[in-house]
Amino acid sequence: MDIIEEKQGGINIFKLNGRLDSNTSQGFEKKLFQAISDGSKTMVVDFKDLDYISSAGLRVILKATKAIKREDGRIMLCSMQDYVKEVFEIAGFDSFLPIVATMDDALDSF
Repeated sequence: MDIIEEKQGGINIFKLNGRLDSNTSQGFEKKLFQAISDGSKTMVVDFKDLDYISSAGLRVILKATKAIKREDGRIMLCSMQDYVKEVFEIAGFDSFLPIVATMDDALDSF
């Protein structure tokens, strides 16, 4: 999996490409928590090019969400393929994580 990290107006953006599973979730977790420890309070995770997410990937998103909320920050998820969004809905993550249609929607929410 490739992770492209950008910053736009103080917002950390993570663009995921490939599969977020037990083989790749550790690298993604390190990047998220490095941004949080560097003081980031606003994050967007772009799922546009993500083909697959496993329970290990969901765990990383959950841990990061809890960590950033402790810092009074927010995380937004955007541009999910239907089958990836369905995983979040089945797991119930859509009840506490904001999922929006586009990157612009996510950036406008801050």
